[in-house]
Amino acid sequence: METVSENKCFGGVQGVYRHRSDLCKCDMTFGVFLPERARHAPVPVLWYLSGLTCTHENAMTKAGAQQWAAERGLALVFPDTSPRGEGVADDEAYNLGQGAGFYVNATQNPWAENYQMWGYLAEELPRLLVDTFQIDEERQAICGHSMGGHGALTLAMACPGRFASVSALAPIANPSQSDWAKKAIHAYLGEDGDYWARHDATLALRTAGFDGPILVDQGTDDPFIEALMPQSLATAMAETRHPGAFRLQKGYDHSYFFVSTFMEDHVAFHAEALCG
Repeated sequence: METVSENKCFGGVQGVYRHRSDLCKCDMTFGVFLPERARHAPVPVLWYLSGLTCTHENAMTKAGAQQWAAERGLALVFPDTSPRGEGVADDEAYNLGQGAGFYVNATQNPWAENYQMWGYLAEELPRLLVDTFQIDEERQAICGHSMGGHGALTLAMACPGRFASVSALAPIANPSQSDWAKKAIHAYLGEDGDYWARHDATLALRTAGFDGPILVDQGTDDPFIEALMPQSLATAMAETRHPGAFRLQKGYDHSYFFVSTFMEDHVAFHAEALCG
């Protein structure tokens, strides 16, 4: 593993690292923030999955999570959103290809060769992190924004016992019913509707559920709100009586101004689940 950079940050270290992924068959870059107390003992970890067109860097520099994670003694992990590089399939559309992995294991060509983001985040990267950094494997939580909110919710529901809590900011909540989101899901997974259910937070909550609390924030002035279909997830949470909160934030849009405004709430939510 290559160290790209390391910078002191709120008493801890914000690092960027690169490694060769066996699953994605390319070099993958990710960020890790380690609070000061990680110098002495393994610390709980909060995963942050980013949205369409983002790399590992967007949330790392714009979400403002490090300050709150340092106060709570949490590590942060910022993975990339897709495989990248020469020879990796891409598309002109911003919601398909590089920067738009949708956190699935693609089964269709030309995507299946590299786009194995589900396995990368569920298996390969966690093993590397635990082997390399002072991270407590038994205390993990996950959050995400937009496409990353979709990934966080579906990964949490499909990995029982791994994550103590899950949160999302403006997630793609019901992609199997969203005409806008269907294009990428069809391209990556084909027409297998049963497999789709694993990658739809609204459907997964009804079928698989989740052992911990859920927090969702959605801006009312989000220009993508019709495509995101937040009402579907809110209804599923109410119908399953799932513990947690779905909050509509008046006047907020889809940007990192929205994300950074509520980041402290999300870090505190996960710290409570991880540390009490």
